[in-house]
Amino acid sequence: MRYDDQDRESSNVEDRRGQRGGGFRLPGGGGIQIPIGGGGGFSFTTLLILGAIMLFFGINPLDILRGGGGGGGFPDVPQLPRVDQGPRPTANRTNPFDIPGLPGGGQRPGPAQPGQPGSADEMGTFVKRVLADTEDVWNKVFESFGKKYKEPNLVLFSQATRTACGTGQSAMGPFYCPLDQKIYVDLVFYEELKRRFKAPGDFAQAYVIAHEVGHHVQALLGIAGKVQSMKERMDKADANALQVRMELQADCLAGVWANLNHQLNNRLQPGDIEEGLNAASAIGDDMIQKRTQGYVVPDAFTHGSSAQRVRWFKKGFEGGQMQVCDSFSARDL
Repeated sequence: MRYDDQDRESSNVEDRRGQRGGGFRLPGGGGIQIPIGGGGGFSFTTLLILGAIMLFFGINPLDILRGGGGGGGFPDVPQLPRVDQGPRPTANRTNPFDIPGLPGGGQRPGPAQPGQPGSADEMGTFVKRVLADTEDVWNKVFESFGKKYKEPNLVLFSQATRTACGTGQSAMGPFYCPLDQKIYVDLVFYEELKRRFKAPGDFAQAYVIAHEVGHHVQALLGIAGKVQSMKERMDKADANALQVRMELQADCLAGVWANLNHQLNNRLQPGDIEEGLNAASAIGDDMIQKRTQGYVVPDAFTHGSSAQRVRWFKKGFEGGQMQVCDSFSARDL
């Protein structure tokens, strides 16, 4: 990604590294996280039951993608005007989505691109700059449909820390707590992403932050609260399937952000999108289950398969608008 010393750093970052974490456990469903641990669809019967439950509780199924109001999907958000910046760089390919190592591609990408943040201080600065870019984009998007974007705080911590959702732990990976509207990141995760998941690169790291900010956008629009309420009235398999749609929408919103951020701030460099898609693929539920237990259990998916996560990030990046991220109405994920 293209950053220099003059680029803004967000003031909404709280550095708790070196502090001891709290002593109470995270309650079930407290945080929305990147897993360190595809499928995941609804049967026709489940869809009927889901619709009946929503109607019984006064929820229009078409309104699930917005915080109230009719029409279904997201609010009618106009695309941000393009910034005159010349052609978008593409990793020396005609099609920027002809990604090695992914379905339809060739070989897996090589080592990380030069300039990947290294030391903890460099990574902390990088996180602040990425968060600043998310603020730039989402402030403009929300303003475009008459709403005010409430910027989230991002907490850097080591090993464990107190949150309004309970004790956040490094082993959980980055997560968003809707109760305090904060994103929690232990920078050790980025080493895990690079070494354990073979997903290096600065844009891979930015994708993780953008995904969690996507959950914040869902919370502000009322989506997260409705999904949580519905999950509490479902069995585990159906609740997992609904959560998958929630996570894929956050991946899509991360793609929308990448598109609009490049238009606004001219950030993307050759290889960046490949890094993001490689990361999305590496942390798919099927890949993680194969790595940790040797077999795949689709009913246990909570974030989506590798192919699904790649597909929805690409969908957001290609579309560049929130309206393309209606994962709840999609028949095929």
